[in-house]
Amino acid sequence: MAGGVFYREFTKYNGFTGVTALGKVHTHLFLLGMLVFLVVALYARQSGLGKNKTFRVFLWTYNIGVPLTAVMLLVRGVTQVLGLSLSSGASAAISGIAGIGHILTGVGIVTLLVSLKKLAKN
Repeated sequence: MAGGVFYREFTKYNGFTGVTALGKVHTHLFLLGMLVFLVVALYARQSGLGKNKTFRVFLWTYNIGVPLTAVMLLVRGVTQVLGLSLSSGASAAISGIAGIGHILTGVGIVTLLVSLKKLAKN
């Protein structure tokens, strides 16, 4: 929720009316940070999902990837709203780190699916 409030208030305070990456922070955190864990909680409650090694890998990679992605969306969005001109290296660094966050999130989702598949076999 804080991501959405920050987006609304920060853009309003700075008089920014265009499209910015800040608008995606709220949805990324809401869907990836809450909805995924609500679904996972349903499986974990009915089974021994937490004992699965690949599930623990999911927890680590996913819980590093999602916040990293959200922070870099925040950084990119703030620079857009403030109209800061970034060097090509700084812009590439922001994109690269956000890409690493997306990769970690994707690896986490794949390991979640693998652990759910293992659970289904048992």
